[in-house]
Amino acid sequence: MTDFTIFWEWLNFGVRWLHVVTAIAWIGSSFYFIALDLGLVHRPHLPEGASGEEWQVHGGGFYHIQKYMVAPATMPEHLTWFKWESYSTWLTGFATLALVYYAGADLYLVDRNVLDIPTWAGILLSMASIGVGWVIYDFLCKSALSKSVNGLMVVLFVILVAMAWAYTQVFTGRAAMLHMGAFTATIMTANVFFVIIPNQKIVVADLIAGKKPDPALGIQAKQRSLHNNYLTLPVIFFMLSTHYPLAFATPHNWVIAGLIFLIGVLIRHFFNSMHSRKGRPYWTWAVAAMLFIVIMWLSTGPKLISNDEEGQMTTARAEIFMESPHFRDVADSVLGRCSMCHTAEPFYEGIHEAPKNVHLDNDLAVAMHAREIAIQAGYSTAMPPANVSFMEPEERALIVQWYRESVAKAGSIL
Repeated sequence: MTDFTIFWEWLNFGVRWLHVVTAIAWIGSSFYFIALDLGLVHRPHLPEGASGEEWQVHGGGFYHIQKYMVAPATMPEHLTWFKWESYSTWLTGFATLALVYYAGADLYLVDRNVLDIPTWAGILLSMASIGVGWVIYDFLCKSALSKSVNGLMVVLFVILVAMAWAYTQVFTGRAAMLHMGAFTATIMTANVFFVIIPNQKIVVADLIAGKKPDPALGIQAKQRSLHNNYLTLPVIFFMLSTHYPLAFATPHNWVIAGLIFLIGVLIRHFFNSMHSRKGRPYWTWAVAAMLFIVIMWLSTGPKLISNDEEGQMTTARAEIFMESPHFRDVADSVLGRCSMCHTAEPFYEGIHEAPKNVHLDNDLAVAMHAREIAIQAGYSTAMPPANVSFMEPEERALIVQWYRESVAKAGSIL
């Protein structure tokens, strides 16, 4: 492996790590302030302009917190801003998108079996789609529709589902899910950058100038902050989904994306209700669980055979898979479609070592990795990435049949 390859791998890892760190900081502060805001209690003794207060205990001490919905009478001596968590998360996220999906567009972004476009066109479509989401969302929030909270949320949900479908018509399944995360996260960061922070800066400037701040600025910022709160959980799912082929590489992946938005809203509704002392609607968890079961059904998830601690099945079970009348055809497909990367010395351009150190260059290796092959290339189309080796639907169907029959046989014998 060349020095540049080592550098590139560590650069990828470093940027992803930084993205996770900044995302934790942003999500943590966002969830805390929403919970704090919902838990505020209005009492008669509060200073003029204060809309509520709350007592909290943490770290061996008590905190007495008061919120001024618009602004206090005078400018505080010290003011802490919460904005760089959001900006840093978006910047590191876009850097990750560029390093993985733009630099590796042939494998991870563009699937010419879905839409035959050059990689540069895929990259341009990616960047344009991420930006246009904010433009549409901001227009809706400033329109007459914004007066109806539920109406606005329904329209936004329809737009998000439509985008999920559109992404699956252009990109690989993995990239489609990732882009739903980027699309949504861009709206969230743009809310902070273009609305929440600017409005707060105007309020601060008015206080310094001795003017009375406009209450509408605080109301608008609060609306955008609440939207961000409900969008956070789906974004986390989309970012993690790229590791799970049954989420991103099945025919109904765009429907799964839509259901994930509903699950995220339900879960946030539970916590928001609890923090605002309006009860604990446990029904939201029941509905979320049912929707998740629907997602599992949509992914046509297989009954998977258990693997040992090393991630491979035992030799005894592998022999059962090799005894299948379908094994020869399956092995030939895997050897022909996958072994250019999954071998000791990969010869596919840009691949310097077998992904995840999985070798599929002999019959026993194919049988030992039956479970992974079934998930990645049978039940889903995650592999080969962007179907670069043109695995046919018939080959995938045979992999599923081989796996199902072998699992059934292994279960009856072992």
